[in-house]
Amino acid sequence: MTMYLRKTFAPLSLKNHYHLCKPHISSYFSPLFLSSTSPKRRQPKSAVPVADYLLNTHQFSAEAAAKASLAFKYLKNPENSDCVLSFLKESGFSKTHLEQMVENMPKVLSLKLDRTIKPKIKIFQDLGFPPTDIVQVLSTNPMILSRTSNERLLQLILALQKIFGSNGDVSRLLKIAGPFLGYDLKKTMIPNIEFLKSCGICSSQILKDVFNHLRFYFYYPDLLERSVKRVDELGFSRDSKMLLCAIRTVGSMKVETWELKLQLFRRLGFSEDDILSMFRKMPHVFSVSGKKIEEVTEFLRGTRKLDIAHIVQYPLLLSYSIGKRLKPRIQVMQNLERENLLLKEFNLARVCTIPDIKFLEKYVLPYSDRVSELSCTFNEGTTVMARAAAKSP
Repeated sequence: MTMYLRKTFAPLSLKNHYHLCKPHISSYFSPLFLSSTSPKRRQPKSAVPVADYLLNTHQFSAEAAAKASLAFKYLKNPENSDCVLSFLKESGFSKTHLEQMVENMPKVLSLKLDRTIKPKIKIFQDLGFPPTDIVQVLSTNPMILSRTSNERLLQLILALQKIFGSNGDVSRLLKIAGPFLGYDLKKTMIPNIEFLKSCGICSSQILKDVFNHLRFYFYYPDLLERSVKRVDELGFSRDSKMLLCAIRTVGSMKVETWELKLQLFRRLGFSEDDILSMFRKMPHVFSVSGKKIEEVTEFLRGTRKLDIAHIVQYPLLLSYSIGKRLKPRIQVMQNLERENLLLKEFNLARVCTIPDIKFLEKYVLPYSDRVSELSCTFNEGTTVMARAAAKSP
């Protein structure tokens, strides 16, 4: 009997002992732990509010101080921040430049002056950059100071100097290259540019394109080579001035997406020759969304004055807004026709593609006092055209 009782109650005793010795898990979710009155993390005694520091110590504008304080509320080492801002002022950074830099990257206030900031500025100086360029680059893109090591920055600038040949162009690029600072130029931009040159594209066109489509030049080289192959298969001439645009357009979409775009054109009534003709004239039109291409095509055909042939001749029509450009211009021309004010025949597709200011000077301003609907249509159609009218003499 004694042995039986020991076997029965001993496990229960141990279980109760464990229960009493170990905190119950539900205690971690008790009101005590969820209470809003629980102790907050204390800031170091030397920490100061960022907004107060910038406003009172360095006379930043209230707007700049507020934007900077959104990133972090307190400065743990205001003495270091004093040294950073003082050094930058001595290096030619104006108050406006400093505010711009801190707004773009508040973290600059906590960077190490001797280890991070001074060595990087010295790299620019040693490579021949004038003080004004250094100030412009770093105030516009302060991420250069934090996202690259000193050695990497040196190699990056040397590579860019080799590509562009002038510090002015290197400065222009560094202002916009923040997201790409971590890329290896020797594995992306440099081989891509050399490959495009081998395709017959001149250096001046490539360098101009870099500033407008920077991301394209950081594609992996094998992707770029495949894009060129696809363009060649479409019968695109290597001598065409639109070759670079064609390569970029094809490279921006998957093969499946490209095929869906071709199927859309076929469904809308475009022949294979029509599609190739449009692509050779205006490759970037193929980057327009399928929905917009369909809407514009149906709208133009619905006017009964523009058909597939007109779109093929002027494929840029597919990139325009119906409400802000196409519809207002077509209505203006219809009003002029109704009043017999047009002495010469006109190509409506061509009229829709000319610059705003030329359209105003030729078809709106000379007749606005004679046809009241003209001004109304113009004013309701597009603010871009309104701005152009304001600039006209």
